[in-house]
Amino acid sequence: MEKLLVNEDIILVVSTNNAELLAEAIRGHWGIENQLNWVLDVQFQEDDSRIRTDNSPENLAVIRQIALNLLTSEKTVKTGIKNKRKRAGWNNDYLLKILFSS
Repeated sequence: MEKLLVNEDIILVVSTNNAELLAEAIRGHWGIENQLNWVLDVQFQEDDSRIRTDNSPENLAVIRQIALNLLTSEKTVKTGIKNKRKRAGWNNDYLLKILFSS
């Protein structure tokens, strides 16, 4: 019996005789990871950030994640993340809607 245990940082395959199961788990993990990194890089120019000292890179990564989650969960406007960010910068009511919607 093969069992796949998935944790946030660890993938453990109890029976290693099924290479296809292991490959599927690895591809699935990296597919999600790459998709998230692509969105953060394209929409927030994360790779271009010049902030590199102390805890600043980690702190801003958390802030970008929160911003992305808030923008993604806002469903009243049918547009992309980039346009939602622009709209929030231009319209304080829309910004408040993003920040305080549940």
